[in-house]
Amino acid sequence: MTAGGRRHRAFIGSFTAAGGPGLVTAEVHPGSGALILTGGLGTLPDPSYLVLSPDGDMLYAVSETADGAVAAFRVGDKPEPAGPPVRVDASGPTHLSLYAGHVLTANYGSGSITAVPLRPDGTLAAAPSGQLQHTGSGPHDRRQRGPHAHQVQPDPSGRWALSVDLGTDSVRVCTLDGGAPALHREIAVRPGSGPRHLAFHPDGEHAYVVNELTPTVTVCRWDAGAGSLKPLTEVPVLPGAPAGDAYPSGIVVSPDGRFVWTATRGEDVLSVFAVQADGLRLTGTVPCGGHWPRALAGHAGFLYSANERSGDVTWFAIEERTGLPRYDGSVDVAAAACVVFG
Repeated sequence: MTAGGRRHRAFIGSFTAAGGPGLVTAEVHPGSGALILTGGLGTLPDPSYLVLSPDGDMLYAVSETADGAVAAFRVGDKPEPAGPPVRVDASGPTHLSLYAGHVLTANYGSGSITAVPLRPDGTLAAAPSGQLQHTGSGPHDRRQRGPHAHQVQPDPSGRWALSVDLGTDSVRVCTLDGGAPALHREIAVRPGSGPRHLAFHPDGEHAYVVNELTPTVTVCRWDAGAGSLKPLTEVPVLPGAPAGDAYPSGIVVSPDGRFVWTATRGEDVLSVFAVQADGLRLTGTVPCGGHWPRALAGHAGFLYSANERSGDVTWFAIEERTGLPRYDGSVDVAAAACVVFG
């Protein structure tokens, strides 16, 4: 229990196809940030990304499979399915978010985003209400032959949803039109960069796009009134040339807006940036404590890395002045893909 009497919990998604347990629950120790595993719910194949409802009563998960789906769970003493999974009519959904009374999924394999309506009780409608198919390609011969939507994320104002596409080197700003995702504007980033995820600054006027195919972060200005994203500069996530593979994955902005953290697979490091006016300054890197950090999450002054290939979730205390993470512990979860808190 926390000091205020509210229990903090974590939910961990993992790849069942790689030997993971699926959906795992944990308690969060209020002082140390340590995760204590409490159970599992392995009924959904490859729940690689999760999101909680604002009231914390419902948990939603993608099923990152060829015949992709989204599922809802009631969060009680033990999460339980809230109806059957809903097919999203697309392959490889890799991310999801809540937007305007819908669950939106970013479908990597199909290069699209799908909207599934939410019923008043938070459960999923029986079928999607619409889909937006991305088009285009990029210069990377193997990874950018077509669109690959990797993330779909509401902006802080709640007016827009932004879809980040690794295959087309672009970010699409979208709305819903009769329940179907509708394109408002497409913004190009540098060709070949391979944008993966973005995170907003608390000021609501900046966003940071982490790029998978080149180890960089693109700093952008966000105009919520116009629904417009403007790239400003691009910053490396590593202090020098990569020694081998270097594929950035997760990105987190501190609640006070002073720091940005990224994870890079292959190099297996977390990078720390100091936020400056219209820019970022790389201040250091630390080992992620495992291998192949797929996702990052922040919670209550700690940073958590889901390390897919080493099969663990590591956590770090954050040095208040510098933002540098200090390794504090880990818990084993095979094929860990993400962690969320509620």
